[in-house]
Amino acid sequence: MIDLKGNPFYLSDEDMKWVNEIISNMTLEEKVGQLFCPAGFTSKQSALKELVEDIKIGGIMYRPGPGVKTQSTHRFLQENSKIPLLIAANLEAGGNGIAEDGTEFGSQMQVAATDDEEMAYRLGLVAGKEGRAVGCNWAFAPVIDIDMNYRNPITNTRTYGSEPDRVLKMGKQFMKGIQESGLAVSIKHFPGDGVDERDQHLHTSINSLSCEEWDETYGKIYKGLIDNGARTLMAAHIMQPAYSRKFRSGIKDEELKPATLAPELLNDLLRDQLGFNGLIVTDSTIMAGFTVAEKRENAVPGAIAAGCDMFLFNKSIREDYEYMMQGIKKGILTKERIDEAVTRILATKASLGLNKQKKEGKLVPKESALDTLACPQHRKWAEECADQSVTLVKDKNKLLPISPDKQKRILFFVVGDEPEIFEQMLGPAGKVLTAVKKITNKGKITGKIIGQSHHKMIELLEKEGFEVTKFDCSNMMKVMKEMGKTVKQFKEEYDLAIYYTNLKTASNQTVVRVNWAPPIGADMPWFTAEIPTMFVSVSNPYHMQDVPQIPTFINGYTTSEFVLEAIVKKMVGKSEFKGISPINPYCGLWEGKM
Repeated sequence: MIDLKGNPFYLSDEDMKWVNEIISNMTLEEKVGQLFCPAGFTSKQSALKELVEDIKIGGIMYRPGPGVKTQSTHRFLQENSKIPLLIAANLEAGGNGIAEDGTEFGSQMQVAATDDEEMAYRLGLVAGKEGRAVGCNWAFAPVIDIDMNYRNPITNTRTYGSEPDRVLKMGKQFMKGIQESGLAVSIKHFPGDGVDERDQHLHTSINSLSCEEWDETYGKIYKGLIDNGARTLMAAHIMQPAYSRKFRSGIKDEELKPATLAPELLNDLLRDQLGFNGLIVTDSTIMAGFTVAEKRENAVPGAIAAGCDMFLFNKSIREDYEYMMQGIKKGILTKERIDEAVTRILATKASLGLNKQKKEGKLVPKESALDTLACPQHRKWAEECADQSVTLVKDKNKLLPISPDKQKRILFFVVGDEPEIFEQMLGPAGKVLTAVKKITNKGKITGKIIGQSHHKMIELLEKEGFEVTKFDCSNMMKVMKEMGKTVKQFKEEYDLAIYYTNLKTASNQTVVRVNWAPPIGADMPWFTAEIPTMFVSVSNPYHMQDVPQIPTFINGYTTSEFVLEAIVKKMVGKSEFKGISPINPYCGLWEGKM
């Protein structure tokens, strides 16, 4: 039974009437269409019309693009869809999750490093208001995974850290900000990522905690956000063997399924034990964690049969639609289960007031709403978050603060800091064009640096009066010349070495580690006993495992210009370090603390 008047829907009689009338007038084919939330890849109107008029999708999600274009696309979709759409975005770190010209407020771990719940609320408010400005009504956030395993290549700075209580309190405040902005959250990734050291994009990964351990950690977090009104939840392609075995006595290892296909996890654990009454959406079903679990023709209807209400992304939406229809004929999926899923989808829409907004023509705001993107207030908050979050992990030899009087000549090493994917496609020309540009919205700087952010760091250091020499790994002649210097020559030329490291976690990678340049680790820190050496990471906070010998270590968690400016101010003593580490940055290594 679905309680439409209870948490998280709280529907009025009028809203319930709308839900019931819509369902009673829908064909089976229209109901099946509502189950799908494809990825948006085009603004071509003929293709969009096919989605909303032919398949009659229930939702859609786009990746970040220019705000004005994204808003226009969302408006066209809503104007041409008979039933209002759930329009989603990955609003984990700010409005930049849907609009390139939105505010990059900061990663969740950066926010956690402030240890200030108000910052989590502000992140939700910024993400929600800017998402709403371009027409979003659904946030695929917050991430309420726990960074239990520092080797996990996908959770990392997307989380609020390794302490369940902090994850819970930050998650609640983020949700408050999102909901006040008129959007629904989707708490993720159930039953919880961060235990395994693998990526569910590449494998069906495992949350290996016992039932008791899960209850005290992930279970407590999910229960807390469910009780506080989380409207939707994202089920992941992650197994939870302990609970599957508890609810399905005698289940064989080969029968274990990820949550997206495991009715015992979705119904017995999530619905019954945790009391979740809202909408369950799958994580992306093009991930290998889903595709390898079962034949797709069975997995597509199987996900809805297991208890998911919406099906996220497609290899081919036409094919997946047919698989869903065939699943009904085969008896994998019942019409009753479809009605239940569609009821939750429509109830979620009604709880957001989309039925009323449709009548009033307000599903997508006017273009003037784009002024919210990277507005002065949001930029000010992002700057304050950066100031409070930058973390000095260690300064063994009391190097800080640095000054041009003592350490004027800096040898600057860049590790990672790869250009964005579109720059890789454009090649060298793309790197040149975007290396130091900042995206603007009607002349306003957004705070997001495009491409290689180390250029900004070098610029800031030079403004402080330092002479910065970048170690060029791309020129073998220069590399060999540098390596051929004697220790005496090296010490005579440089006063300080800084490693600037931007190795971001991302989908479809197996590890996030420092790899030194050829030949024989040309850029490795061999000289830590010779000249002062500092390591600055603006993405992954776990690099201590590769550089335990570097005595000064700073974590910034995000590559926005706000963070880069805050780091330099603190390096030169113009501002205090205020951040606390939301995780163990030493990766369990005793020598890292030395």
